[in-house]
Amino acid sequence: MTIWELYDKLKSPGFMDPENGDLFYNFFIYQYPAEKEYDIRNQILDFKKNLIRPNNYVDVLTLNLFEEFCRFLDQKKFLKHPSMLKYQLEREKTDPSQAQNTQNTLTRNAHSKEFLRFLHQRILDHININDDFRRPYVFVHGVGSMFPYLRVNELLALYEDYNDTSRYKIIVFYPGHRENNSFRLFGTLPDSHTYRATLLINE
Repeated sequence: MTIWELYDKLKSPGFMDPENGDLFYNFFIYQYPAEKEYDIRNQILDFKKNLIRPNNYVDVLTLNLFEEFCRFLDQKKFLKHPSMLKYQLEREKTDPSQAQNTQNTLTRNAHSKEFLRFLHQRILDHININDDFRRPYVFVHGVGSMFPYLRVNELLALYEDYNDTSRYKIIVFYPGHRENNSFRLFGTLPDSHTYRATLLINE
């Protein structure tokens, strides 16, 4: 599926209806070559601008997963430190031997219920705005920057307890490709199975 075919799908009334599709799962994955990462990020911004125009009235929430994770860590206290993010960065900078401990801490936090609730609240705050716009989509990108702290299949599995399939669809922009039932991030790194996500392809 080309990027313009994806846009046509996003603005189609049938796909725009959150209840049109899998009643139990609402994750969709759009794959693209890793070298187009920054082109895709610009395209996501264009999608958001075009979809909110009067002929669509669709307000899309765009989440850079890595930036959201940094924001979560920055507002999380750790012992006497007001920001876990700043504490971990300073700790690794002053003592590089702590790099593995820092990575373990980041991985643990990326898989935590706190982070999942943080993402969930971001989505709820968006879709609960009371105005004339429709909000059927959440765009998630930046998944490559989250590797190896949190893989896409892990995110999909962990978020299931918070997901509301009747209210929105989550479109994950994935820099890689699928091989059988596994994804390969950047075309090389194994990312396990697809976990009931619908791969957006030509129909």
